[in-house]
Amino acid sequence: KGAFAYGQDFWEIDATDQLHKADQYRRMVISYRNGAAVRLGDIADVTDSVEDRRNAGLANGKRAVLLVIFRQPAANMIETVDRVTAMLPVLQASIPPAMKLTVVMDRTTTIRASIDDVQFTLMISISLVIMVVFIFLRNAWATIIPSVAVPLSLLGTFAVMYLVGYSLDNLSLMALTISTGFVVDDAIVVIENISRHLEAGMTPMQAALRGAREIGFTVLSMSVSLIAVFIPILLMGGIVGRLFREFAVTLSVAIATSLLVSLTTTPMMCAKYLKPQHHRRHGRAYRLSESIFNRMVGGYERSLGWVLHHPQLMLAVTLGTIGLSVYLYVIVPKGFFPQQDTGRLMGGIQGAQDIAFPAMKEKLATFINIVQTDPAVDSVVGFVGSGNSARMFIALKPLNERKVSADEVINRIRPKTAHVPGAQLFLQAVQDIRVGGRGSNSQYQYTLRADNLKDLSEWSQKLLRKMRTLNGIQDANTDQQNKGLELSLVIDRDTASRLGVTPQALDETLYDSFGQRQVSTMYSALNQYHVVMEVQQQYQQNPDALDAIRVRSKDGNFVPLSNFAHFERTNTTLSVNHQGVFPAVTLSFNLAEGFPLGNAVNEIKRAELDIGMPASVQGSFQGTAQAFQSSLESQPMLIAAALIAVYIVLGVLYESYIHPITILSTLPSAGVGALLALLLTHVELSVIALIGIILLIGIVKKNAIMMIDFALQVERKEHMSSRDAIYHAAVLRFRPIMMTTMAALLGGVPLAIGGGTGSELRRPLGITIVGGLIVSQMLTLYTTPVIYLYMDRLQLMVSRFWKRHEMPDASAEPAL
Repeated sequence: KGAFAYGQDFWEIDATDQLHKADQYRRMVISYRNGAAVRLGDIADVTDSVEDRRNAGLANGKRAVLLVIFRQPAANMIETVDRVTAMLPVLQASIPPAMKLTVVMDRTTTIRASIDDVQFTLMISISLVIMVVFIFLRNAWATIIPSVAVPLSLLGTFAVMYLVGYSLDNLSLMALTISTGFVVDDAIVVIENISRHLEAGMTPMQAALRGAREIGFTVLSMSVSLIAVFIPILLMGGIVGRLFREFAVTLSVAIATSLLVSLTTTPMMCAKYLKPQHHRRHGRAYRLSESIFNRMVGGYERSLGWVLHHPQLMLAVTLGTIGLSVYLYVIVPKGFFPQQDTGRLMGGIQGAQDIAFPAMKEKLATFINIVQTDPAVDSVVGFVGSGNSARMFIALKPLNERKVSADEVINRIRPKTAHVPGAQLFLQAVQDIRVGGRGSNSQYQYTLRADNLKDLSEWSQKLLRKMRTLNGIQDANTDQQNKGLELSLVIDRDTASRLGVTPQALDETLYDSFGQRQVSTMYSALNQYHVVMEVQQQYQQNPDALDAIRVRSKDGNFVPLSNFAHFERTNTTLSVNHQGVFPAVTLSFNLAEGFPLGNAVNEIKRAELDIGMPASVQGSFQGTAQAFQSSLESQPMLIAAALIAVYIVLGVLYESYIHPITILSTLPSAGVGALLALLLTHVELSVIALIGIILLIGIVKKNAIMMIDFALQVERKEHMSSRDAIYHAAVLRFRPIMMTTMAALLGGVPLAIGGGTGSELRRPLGITIVGGLIVSQMLTLYTTPVIYLYMDRLQLMVSRFWKRHEMPDASAEPAL
């Protein structure tokens, strides 16, 4: 408050004008009556409590204060949680022993499990790829050398990821897993060509130099065209583009690194460690496997010869696969992202619009008790505020303990909570990837907007009733809150003026009584606490309590409220949402298990037509559903852009307009296989599956590149006919084609059959790659040579046509 200074001394001035506990307020004198002091505790209950009593939290059925911790952007989530966990014993020691500090929900539990599962999947993929190499080459060093490309490529990818600030997450780990089947392809092609020259009698050094020189352009074409597939993904806009940019960059870097390793490290190791054919001793297993492989090659030679004599059949098959792929794309169920089981559920409780806080608190406790009884539930937390809504967060037991999916748990809980009167619980599985949207009680949102509230209210209710009758749509609800109770005080202004009561005095009296008004602040060394004033609880439960209210007039007298005002009961809107500048109502919904989002979108659009919704009321999907619609519209353009990018790259590499078409002719069969695999496994064509199909564009063309590149070399060097050249190339490249396809296929098998935490997000990628490679491998071994011959004839016809039109006119005079 000031200071004294005299001579050598200095005094600070302070005063005991601060109160720090409720008990100190209780003894405070507020007036004198008949010579006696009237203290605050004589007329009021003075207690230490919480600032807002219309707020409550529960953890596993017990009273709790819920502390939700978010990491900062770009922070390592697992490292952050570990540091917070390490602090908990210190925090526990600093609070009273009666209070327990516990972790009721930890998101990193599922993240750690997902990473462990992906690491296991990655190791299986690497093992399967190495097994493929060994089966076909049947030599220890020949197996080790291409296998070195896997760890080197992964290490190089990690280095680039570190430099650009990427983290290990579901998408980057998925890219690394699927890359194990790609990064070894280049090394396989190089070492197979070197091994072929070794078998012909060359020394390791000669074989390495010649083999690498012969196959270098082929490997370059394969890798560059595969990277070109990701160009459209890198250029994608919106949230989906940002999500998969990291996936595309990670996979592109892995492929580029493998190309570098295959053209440098692989030939060097072959020259150093491979032995000439006459120095190798083969056992019975080698001779048996060699016999089996020779029979496979012999069978392929005979069948290919027959196909080349009947090319019309394979041409018809190629055209048929194009039509079939388009048909399958139209009929396959479509979705956005696969429904994940992250081990966490989120619940929204919607009470009646006129429900009081104590009743809403009881509903929350009732729902928590019901959910806790489910054997799959590990912990439940929830909170409720001063409204008719509450939130719940549920952690499930590990998947290997509960044995059922999160959606099955929801279906099991839903009928148990349906019998609670006055409130409804909406549950949804928490997803790792959720795109925008409003906060709602269900996973997907459909928003209606209009220029007047009457039409909006009428037609939103009609559409909601219709949605609740649609198959496959569950938990349909609305955020429209227009039936709340309101008590409106009607003031007789003339009477109030005569009695000396002002509207401001009335407002302050009402706020002091019922508004939890802050009247002071208590300061401590570390914190500050608000002093809140209100009437006792019994006067806050019924509007009749207004009859006991007195308002101070200008002359200091207290006037009963009923002398100059009366109240009216009306309905009021609790909240009005807007979409842009228009009032809006959002209808949210969940999907039944196995029901595609694409079907739900079509059903809701059809429901609008069935109820005859006028043009003045406009509807649009929001959040995930809106992003799904956008991705569905852009899917054909994305596939077309990938095809164009690959065509341009191949055209530049081969300096031809025709050969890229031959190479791209392998793609329809891959599309048929991928879409058939999705239909057979009852998996939707999601964004993840679409990425798998785009990857197939880069994978399956490798077979055609190996055939065509060798055929062109033979034609130029040995002057063979086109038919003999492609026949010789197909037979000679049969082994590397089988090896690279099997490596990519088996690299995707662990993703396709995985069942660990978060595997739902990765499974469509593996299914499309495995299905596409199986079908394309069976067909392209025969269709590619046939298309090559037809394209060669077309090129010859075009060349003759241009030569004929470029010949000079014989009657023209010669130029000087």
